[in-house]
Order: sequence, then C-alpha cells, then structure tokens
Amino acid sequence: MLLFSMWNRQEAHVHRFFRPLMGIAAVALFGAVSLVGPARLARAQGAPAQAQKKVKDQGEYDLFNGVTKETDPAKKAALLNTWKEKYPDSDYKLERQVLLIQAYAALQQWPNVINAAKEALTIDPKDITSLYWITFLTPNLGSNAPDVLSTGEKAATALLAAERPATAKEEDWPNVKKSFDILAHKTLGWIAMQRKDNAKAEQEFREGLKLDPNQAEVSYWLGGVIVAQQKAERYSEAMYCFARAAAYEGQGALAPQGRTAADQYLTKLYVRYHGDNSGLDELKAAAKANVFAPDGFHIKTKDEIDAEKDEAFKKSNPQLALWMSIKNQLTAAEGTQYFDGQLKGAGVPKLRATVISVNPPTNSKEIVVALADTKTAEATLKLDEALVGKPEVGGIIEFEGVPSAFVKEPFMLTFDVEKDKIEGLKVEAPPAHKAPAKKAAAKKQD
Repeated sequence: MLLFSMWNRQEAHVHRFFRPLMGIAAVALFGAVSLVGPARLARAQGAPAQAQKKVKDQGEYDLFNGVTKETDPAKKAALLNTWKEKYPDSDYKLERQVLLIQAYAALQQWPNVINAAKEALTIDPKDITSLYWITFLTPNLGSNAPDVLSTGEKAATALLAAERPATAKEEDWPNVKKSFDILAHKTLGWIAMQRKDNAKAEQEFREGLKLDPNQAEVSYWLGGVIVAQQKAERYSEAMYCFARAAAYEGQGALAPQGRTAADQYLTKLYVRYHGDNSGLDELKAAAKANVFAPDGFHIKTKDEIDAEKDEAFKKSNPQLALWMSIKNQLTAAEGTQYFDGQLKGAGVPKLRATVISVNPPTNSKEIVVALADTKTAEATLKLDEALVGKPEVGGIIEFEGVPSAFVKEPFMLTFDVEKDKIEGLKVEAPPAHKAPAKKAAAKKQD
C-alpha cells in the first residue's frame, strides 16, 4: 500500500530511531523476560525498586512472551489484544500499545494505527511513537472531519515540542528531531489548508520547506494556498511553486503521474495568465534549482505584455497607433456614441494613408483612403475645393482633418479636409490648351 511504502522511504536516521523505539517492549522487555523469567523482569529493566514494573502472574508472562516470539503481525495483534482484555491494568500497557501500533502498521491497517496511538497517548501524552504516526497519517488518510483535524493538530504540535527519549542516542536526535519538525509543519499546514486558513497553511508549508526544500508535494500545496488568498500580485509566486512541483526530480519528487498532472495544470494556468507559453521552460528550470522564488519575482500578465506592445507600437508608428485607437473605439458597441460625443467636429492630428480612389477622376473633391493597411477603404476625405488635375491612386499621403460623418457598417469615417492640409499627394496636371493652327491663305489665281 502507498502509505506504508511512503513511511518506508523516510530518512535513514528516522528508521534507525524508530526500530528500537517501535520494538522497545520486545527488545528491552521481552528479551529480558525470555532469558530471566517473570520473577526477575523488574530487575532486568534497571529501574529503582519503587518504580519497578512486573507482570501480575504467569499468565501475563506467557502472553507477552508469546507476543515477542510471534512474527506474523496479524497473530501478534491478536495476542496483544488478548493481553489487553485479560490484563487491562498491566504495568506494561504503554509498551504493549506501542507494539500494537507496530503490528497494525505492518498490516497497513491505518485507522487501527491511529486508534491505537490515541489510546497510547491517554497513557503517556508525550509518547513519541504515537505522536509520529498520528502526525504522519493525518494528511495521508485525507479526512477533513473536525475531530480528525483536531487530533492531528494536537499530535503535530506536540511532535514539534518533543524531547529526546531516553532510548534515543544523543548523536542521532538532532537529525531525527529535524525530520519530526518537517513532518509536523507539513501536517499543520495541511490541516490549516483544510480549514481554509490559507495564511497559516502558507506559513507552515514555508517552515517545512526551509527545513527540507525537496518536498514537491508541499511546494504544490503552497502554490494552492497562495492562489486561494486571491491576491493577483502573488500569482507569479504561486506558479513558481507549481513549477517546482512539476520540475523537481530528486528525492521527495512527485510520482511520475503526479509530475505530469502538475505540469499540465501549470501550463494551462501559465498560458491563461501570460498569454502564451513563452518563458515557461525558463520558469521550470529556475524552480527546479531553487525551492523559493527570488525576491521581486514576477511573470508578466497578458495585459501587461499587450500594454508594452501598445506602447512600443505608439512610439514606433504613432500615426497608425492613433488611427487604430480611433477605429477600435468606433467599432466597439458604443462606437456611435463615441463618434457623436467625442470625435465629431474635433480636429484629428496628422494621419498617414494610402489613396484607394478619387471622385471624380480629375479635378477631384473626394479621396477614399486606407489607413490600417494599403487596400481597405476606411475614410473619405471631403476637400474644401477641387484638386486641379488627376490625383495619383496608390500613393502615400498625410492629412489633417475634422470628422464629420460616420457609418459603422460598412465602416467609413468621413473627414472634412482643407486641400492645403494634404501632404504627399501627387496630382498630374491637366494638358496645356494649344491655340488652333491658322489655315494658310489661298493663293490668288492669275
């Protein structure tokens, strides 16, 4: 089962710690019993006379001696429960309960592990084995029932405050305690996330990632609780967290299918936010190398990119930018109101256009022009006086005019334009008029 395999993948120093801790009764107690017998059990523990533990009778001795010899976890659990039923007040009830936790864990009976751990905590609220298992299983079993969350929160908080047990080697404790702290912060963050306390969840996840940056699942959760706080200015940071979960490949990485799902979600979110996937590979490379985004990290939104493009366009081609702004407003739903209320009768700065047609072909008083491209008729220039000659069609001109009429479909904006306000228009002069030739005088006949 997945949970048991996850536990087996914990750090080596946690294994070294839990092997003697989980088996303390079998090794430290039952081993001594099997050698010296029930009468000398208390002395085998090295405890002061007034604190010595002892079996109540031969029957209890036989039961826990049977437990220590049993290798089948199911049979061991049955023996332990029989022992509980017959000797509920045993001096070894805590050790017995720890062994029961161990047996249920071997059987992957996770609800039974939690129940056994909760019972052990009624005997010793600081029992580190029980605190560990409840803390570990709370997020992995996935229940968000209030009592489950409350139990997990108490266990994780106590695990953070745990002190070194006498059975743990002093030189091992710092690394073991660090692993406990990592787990506790993860669980406390998950619990806060279930309760929609996203700020607290973020705080706990960050603390855990500071201790162990290689928790891809926690990075993914961190991205989720940042998004849930609905602060648009922090969406870049959230996507960095998702990128970390999708790209990280070392110890603590998501399973392949999890990484694929995280990558698909990140890509969808990134494209919707940024407009396309440009820069996405660079984001994943950065997140793969570092767990947290650098200070000031920001992914540009589609609107920001469009605004930058518009600004660059205005600087490089101000006349076309002006026309596109006018046309976009005219073609919008409120285009007619815009024309009547703001544009009509107002002088428009110089625009650049291509001559499409003239009317009439010579001595023209109207010029039809394209502005957004070189082929689409968009504006009609009504001149204050006719041009003398034949205007060139297809040429580029610049003009200033005053909008006087507008038709939305087909689009056409009419400008009143003074002939002198047109630049670059080539007009072929009309042919010069020649005087008729005089006829030669007829010769007189003699």
